Amino acid sequence: MAGKPALLARVSFAGELGWEVHALNEDMPSIYTAVLEAGAKPFGMYALDSLRLEKGYRTWKGDLSSDYTLNEAGLSRFIRLEKNHDFPGKAALAAETAVKTFATLVVEAGDADAPYMATLWSGNEVVGEVTSGGFGHRICKSIALCMLRADLAIAGTEIEVEIYGRRCKATVQPEGPLYDPKNERLRA
Repeated sequence: MAGKPALLARVSFAGELGWEVHALNEDMPSIYTAVLEAGAKPFGMYALDSLRLEKGYRTWKGDLSSDYTLNEAGLSRFIRLEKNHDFPGKAALAAETAVKTFATLVVEAGDADAPYMATLWSGNEVVGEVTSGGFGHRICKSIALCMLRADLAIAGTEIEVEIYGRRCKATVQPEGPLYDPKNERLRA
């Protein structure tokens, strides 16, 4: 790139087609300038987070962690229990009945989005926790990704998210991205 050696890795954490550029530190300024001159627009981490929330992409140590099983995290499509090889936890995963599951909420949040580990309520009962939240600038709505009691993780179900001591109405969204022009893919 820009006459400099570089390795490119295809990434899509933001839900858009993108690249990571790996090059020597001293070559990065000229590569960066060339990329901008070719029409790329720089953006910050909050913009990146907004994009991934709208797409429903999960982050490690927030939405995905050792606190949740693969089934709860909605990653069961990556498990092949029918194959004839054994792996640690296979029997437990096969026997698991989902108590909690991953869901996306649109929140009537007011002036503050749902923070990590905000409590989810149904009436006076705690039914889950927010794993990440923020504002979706393309859909103009507050979004919360969460672990929710499985029987409530049905599109259209209304619950409440406690945001800094105030309960805010939230609605469970259908499975799939909230914003996905032309990609037309399910969540990763």
